[in-house]
This record gives sequence, structure tokens and C-alpha cells, in this order.
Amino acid sequence: MRHKKSTPNRSLRVADQIQRDLAELVRELKDPRLGMVTFSGVDVTPDYAHAKVWFTVLVGDKTATGEALNEAAGFLRNGLFKRLHIHTVPTLHFFYDPTLERAAQMSTLITQALQDSPGDEPQP
Repeated sequence: MRHKKSTPNRSLRVADQIQRDLAELVRELKDPRLGMVTFSGVDVTPDYAHAKVWFTVLVGDKTATGEALNEAAGFLRNGLFKRLHIHTVPTLHFFYDPTLERAAQMSTLITQALQDSPGDEPQP
């Protein structure tokens, strides 16, 4: 008796495909609250029922963009139904990804620390 073996990489492939398709589908949204949004990652539950979609905003308000995306989640999910060839298309949940913001803050802190440090020169 053969059992269908699910490949561990399948959920990663599905998540990557969802991320790519959402990047195209979001262009169809005409909501003025949407800023210049980029999807930084997708986490899909093992049963494909839900997907956490992480986004960043280059221009615009992150809170308003998140609200607009979550309100458009049904429309975006319907768009995924037409594109993905899987039995269950997950319900989408959008979350702001603060990684870029934190990286910029850390870079600023490092620059300040380097400027504030005394000009120590190594002694021979």
C-alpha cells in the first residue's frame, strides 16, 4: 500500500507562490490607503487553512495599509483561487513586518556610536 508522502518543501513553494501572486494582485486594488506595499514573507499553516502575510510599506502609513489589505483579503484570496492549483487556498491575514524599520534604527545607532567614539588609533 502506497501512502501519499507530502514533501516538506511543498508548503514553502506554496508560500512563495502566494507571495509572488499577491504582489501582482495588490496592483488591482484601488484603495487610497494602500501605500507602496511589498510582501516580505508568507507563513502557511500545515493544513493550508491560513496564511500570515508579512508586508512592509516604503511610502504610506503602515496601519492604514494593513487595514486596507485585511479588508481586501477576500478579494485577494479569490484572485489566488484563479492562480493557484491547490485544493485549499488559505485565508489571508496581513501583518506589518518591522524588520526593515529595525534595521534602519540599528544602522543609525551604529553610525552614531562610531561618530561618538574617540578617535582611538592603534598603538604600534
